[in-house]
Amino acid sequence: MRGSLDINELWQLMAQATLETLYMVALAGVFTLLFGLPLGVLLFISRRGGILPLPRVNALIGTLVNIGRSLPFVVLLIALIPFTRLVVGTTLGSSAAVVPITLGAVPFFARIVESALDEVAKGRIEAILSMGGSGWHVISKVLLPEALPALLAGVTLTLVMLIGFSSMAGVIGGGGLGDLAIRYGYQRFNQPVMIGTVVVLVLLVQIVQMTGDRLVRRLAHRR
Repeated sequence: MRGSLDINELWQLMAQATLETLYMVALAGVFTLLFGLPLGVLLFISRRGGILPLPRVNALIGTLVNIGRSLPFVVLLIALIPFTRLVVGTTLGSSAAVVPITLGAVPFFARIVESALDEVAKGRIEAILSMGGSGWHVISKVLLPEALPALLAGVTLTLVMLIGFSSMAGVIGGGGLGDLAIRYGYQRFNQPVMIGTVVVLVLLVQIVQMTGDRLVRRLAHRR
């Protein structure tokens, strides 16, 4: 089925889809940070030789994280349909899409956090511990502050990935630019819609990446 849109309808659809994409990325980004940051910290401190060594817990969490990272996101979208319906009450719309987007991004961000913390100088950690500092002091006074530039770079990378995830959520009616591209660009052979969604997605990625890179550089220069 072919379909044509006048310029006003096209702008309205693009604006609405862009807002839905930003909504999904923002909300999923907040949840990814809330769950992924402590998970990554736990992975780091619970490893052998860490400040709170729990090898079995570390192995279990590491296995779950690896499983989550190994699943293609489209497969995860479909597999999580029952869980999404249980949590949100529906599988359609932007709010429903936030569930699989978040669950797909948390394992990725957790590994980024673990890698960022691994770059912190071990001498700083040992100094706090030698002065009687607790594990919480090490995390709050050394690990997170010292790894902040790398963590911010990781957040930028994750947000870019979330934009891609939000587009793929259109496969199951998740709304946003991906849904618009499928329903109007692909199914109705509407080339202007397809081109418009691609342009907007590229612009969103560029804005996020450039903003993140600039913030990382400023933060690194202040240190």
